[in-house]
Amino acid sequence: MNNIILKVKENITKRSQKSRAIYLDRINNAKIKNQNKKSLSCSNLAHVMAPMSDDEKKLLKEYDSYNMGIITAYNDMLSAHEPYHKYPSILKNELLKYSSTAQVASGVPAMCDGVTQGEIGMELSLFSRDTIAMASAVGLSHNVYDGAFFLGVCDKIVPGLVISALSFGHLPAIFVPAGPMKSGISNKEKAKFRQEYAKGNIKEKELLEVESSSYHSCGTCTFFGTANSNQMLLEMMGLQLPNASFVNTNTPLREELTKYSAKALHELKTKNISLSDIIDERSFINAIVGLMASGGSTNHTIHLIAMAKACGIVLTWEDFDEISKVTPLLCKMYPNGSADVNTFRDAGGMGVVISELIEKGLVFEDVNTVVGKGLKNFVVEPILKEGKLTFKKIDGLSKNLDVISSGNEPFNKQGGLKLLQGNLGQSVIKTSALLEKHLYVKQKAIVFTSQEQLQEEFKKGNLTKDFIAVVKYQGPKANGMPELHKLLPPLGVLQDLGYKVALITDGRMSGASGKIPSAIHLSPEAKDEGLISKIKDGDLIELDAINGKLNLLIEEDELESRIIENKDLSSNNFGVGRELFNVVRKNVSSASTGASIFALPGEEDL
Repeated sequence: MNNIILKVKENITKRSQKSRAIYLDRINNAKIKNQNKKSLSCSNLAHVMAPMSDDEKKLLKEYDSYNMGIITAYNDMLSAHEPYHKYPSILKNELLKYSSTAQVASGVPAMCDGVTQGEIGMELSLFSRDTIAMASAVGLSHNVYDGAFFLGVCDKIVPGLVISALSFGHLPAIFVPAGPMKSGISNKEKAKFRQEYAKGNIKEKELLEVESSSYHSCGTCTFFGTANSNQMLLEMMGLQLPNASFVNTNTPLREELTKYSAKALHELKTKNISLSDIIDERSFINAIVGLMASGGSTNHTIHLIAMAKACGIVLTWEDFDEISKVTPLLCKMYPNGSADVNTFRDAGGMGVVISELIEKGLVFEDVNTVVGKGLKNFVVEPILKEGKLTFKKIDGLSKNLDVISSGNEPFNKQGGLKLLQGNLGQSVIKTSALLEKHLYVKQKAIVFTSQEQLQEEFKKGNLTKDFIAVVKYQGPKANGMPELHKLLPPLGVLQDLGYKVALITDGRMSGASGKIPSAIHLSPEAKDEGLISKIKDGDLIELDAINGKLNLLIEEDELESRIIENKDLSSNNFGVGRELFNVVRKNVSSASTGASIFALPGEEDL
């Protein structure tokens, strides 16, 4: 094993000792109390069985049979989640072969960031993660389940489901993906048309045709944003079937994989392997290594911290940074390259990536997974052989070195994300898609308090210069920390024109971002009186992604004399249901601690 990885693991274990012990004690107590249908009275159980078929009722009356809960994020507005409408039937029918049953325990909300980008609904996006965790918990709280399926793909949905699953860590669990749509127009071409629209060179109707050629059917969007980064993480953590995330939706292979998930969960229960027996510090380190090696979404520097917190593990951005320094960038998928996840799958997919990481000693191979002990179980390719699913061992070599490189000749010797630190606080930057000349920017600030304000100034022609855009009051406590995706086309146009531009914000960027040097998730945020709140137009700022520095270059006396502006944020408190989340904004933690309303085990009342 790499010594830095081992040191990070040691640090995490040490700082998590107290909260981890409390979590495991709670889970072990739940196991001892046997919190499932065996603890119910006859009246309770009768309510559970009432809507079931006669065959299912007969099985459920036999206390030795298993009843699995299905947590589903199905709706037919999300292309990635529409296929889930048929999954409960598939899973139920498959479990009957093993004399077991399943029920939909809960439906959870699932919003599409692609729909809400640039709209006020995006201010609910991050908070939907914790809402999903709570909604999932409501379903599982009936204590009639011996295990759980989690059906979810997209941005906040999977992290929310993981938080809930870990809270019910006494149960065996498996995640079941829906798969990506087939490739449409290339992501590079789509980005080009977006910039042409930002310039005013094409009309809205033309852009809609282009967008519809990209997002054109059921299945996950094909670029490597947060949704597909979720799928990568689930495989790195051993929670999903091996190398199965990127098998296209609505195909015979996809259906057989869904059936096999039922078999896998049944076997986990038979062997008494719960989620808490699978997930530990090593699982999260493997996930972070995968994030760095694949050039995945910056959103996971927030989500992984919140997910780990649910099982008493304390992660920090310093852990991410240390891991990134020793993890080679192995993948080039949009926005880090022109390929999409279908091309990535055809190049060998996660089986190749995991093989390379094992070979380099960068992941813990001897972890438990939903298909047995060892990440080597994931160096396979799922195929249909005479109509039957089999996991074929692969040699671990990339079939397309332009998409998945070897560990000996990576696209970059370091991972795709980096921590920036300085007098402005802590921030994260995605470096995997940046050209070397954009890694260092030292320019005067132009300050904005919304992405709409920047767009307006761009349209007026007032931004044709070198500058660093500072977009503040976009943090979790200010307005829910929306993704500021609509900043990218105008800034991309200016960068292409040769101007030296960068972005600093306490908000988030899309998982598809990366072309513009962007210091994001800045903590402390402006609402918490972070130094970003004192930045004025014309202030000199240094963004140094090479050395990991982010500093406001003005005299200390000048800083101390500045009074923080009293920005009126009341308009963020209502509209599209935002008034229902006021309590969340008041109690959410910083981005650097997961932007969560949940506390570590043992700290709930502190």
